[in-house]
Amino acid sequence: MQLIRRLDSVQPRECVVTIGSFDGLHRGHQVLIERALAHAARLGLPAMMVTFEPLPREFLQPANPPARLTNFRERWRLLSETGLARLCVLPFGPRLRSMSGQQFVELLAAARARMVVVGHDFRFGRGGEASASWCAAQAGQHGFSVDLVDEVPVDGERVSSGRVRTALAAGEFASAARMLGRGYSMRGRVRLGNQFGRTIGFPTANLPVKRRRVALQGVFAVRVSGADFRALPGVASLGTRPMVNGQEMLLEAHLFDFDADLYGRELEVEFVTRLRDELTFASMDAMVQQMRLDAAAARRILGA
Repeated sequence: MQLIRRLDSVQPRECVVTIGSFDGLHRGHQVLIERALAHAARLGLPAMMVTFEPLPREFLQPANPPARLTNFRERWRLLSETGLARLCVLPFGPRLRSMSGQQFVELLAAARARMVVVGHDFRFGRGGEASASWCAAQAGQHGFSVDLVDEVPVDGERVSSGRVRTALAAGEFASAARMLGRGYSMRGRVRLGNQFGRTIGFPTANLPVKRRRVALQGVFAVRVSGADFRALPGVASLGTRPMVNGQEMLLEAHLFDFDADLYGRELEVEFVTRLRDELTFASMDAMVQQMRLDAAAARRILGA
């Protein structure tokens, strides 16, 4: 999959394009990608996704951004398995925000779009002035067609990134998995921490979350995968670590009965069950006692 940073850069040939934020890459997003790939196969053209960094709402609501389901690395890994030929990541900032609907349509034409696939409720242009149906009406003048995709229901309701966020915040991982088409997970490269966990019998792999706001916090039963192992059981904390005066949001995963060096390795942590909130304890001894209870509960849940 080729990474592109500008839509108006020279393209070697026409393409099929799908556009959106695609946070979480849930089942609705998957239908858009599948439709784009089908058009691409029919026309003998490459398929390209156009998306944004930061996500538009992160730029427009800096004081209260939405929880991010997938950071860029996670999206890239998921998309690399879809068959898309190109991923165009546009920097969302003042220039793109002020672009009119007409200017954005012209940009798609300059990118040599032959077919554009979007959700029926997609809006774009300054202040969301242009609707998907407006784009479809304008497209013929610019040499491309538009395929409007209907909403995708899951559990009787339209699937959306917002619904996935709500399910994750409530610890409803089975519901989130039905909307995502997979278990919810986070990826990161293990970095060196203060090794405090090792001193209390709970060594952890520390993964930065690489997002301004997370969709869930607390302590969880998890399964952890790496390049050379799959789905090892464990317990993880996602939070700011108030007992050690932490400030940064960090994912700390303790793998059961595992003692290999993980520093610098990329891991994927799948959330299975939410055990409890992140708490402040009266003492370190009380915290360690609770951690033992958490580990025992996670072992029972995971059959470990």
